[in-house]
Amino acid sequence: MAGAAPDGYTLLVTTSGLAANMTASKNRGFEQGDLRPVAFVAISPDVIAIHPSNPAKDLKEFIANAKEKSFTYGSAGVGTGPQIGAEYFFKEVAKVKYVHVPFQGGAPAITATLGNHVDALVLTLPPSTPHIRSGALRGIGVASDKRNSAIPDVPTYGEMGYPNVFSGSWVAFFAPAKTPDAVIEKLTTEINAVMKDPDSLDKIAKAGFDPLVKSVVEANAYYKSEVDDWGKMVRAIGFSN
Repeated sequence: MAGAAPDGYTLLVTTSGLAANMTASKNRGFEQGDLRPVAFVAISPDVIAIHPSNPAKDLKEFIANAKEKSFTYGSAGVGTGPQIGAEYFFKEVAKVKYVHVPFQGGAPAITATLGNHVDALVLTLPPSTPHIRSGALRGIGVASDKRNSAIPDVPTYGEMGYPNVFSGSWVAFFAPAKTPDAVIEKLTTEINAVMKDPDSLDKIAKAGFDPLVKSVVEANAYYKSEVDDWGKMVRAIGFSN
């Protein structure tokens, strides 16, 4: 992608894994400056969910219980955004003992939690939403600065006493670095217009996403901050691939 013709016809649609890989991946084949953000369209926070039989009623109580006894948590795999975010939170912020159980994707991780085979699930919100809404899983915390409209009863980490801990998956468009400014501006304007449409907003909200509409200048600044923030988490947990 980084070597594609910088004409605006070839774009990369990707997630926050791109920002994390700037630090985590040693053999990614490109540098941060090889791509430039065109538009960020949506973001969904990571969520911690537990089986309804778990005695903890919220994240604060879950962590308090974990201080006494180690727990297991499932994720969609090693090196995924939720796993990196969870490792950082459990290890560096909550300072509890735990065992990570990686699965090959979100679906088997959810199945294991529904079956009460792991103590907790850490995953991006969209695949978890139906199970939290139905009561099959209990959401105990979202890693964002505000509650998500898809599961408004689930508090943020900050509300549970852990402020400024954010992790989630955004969706964004990127172009080769040498794409002309005028082309980037046009693409950004067109994509942002779609994301401001009420139908688009309604669809992404129901899926567990929040809109993330930014200008070209804002998109560049946000991407740089994301690379820094994910880099901090990656380095703190000592992860690399």
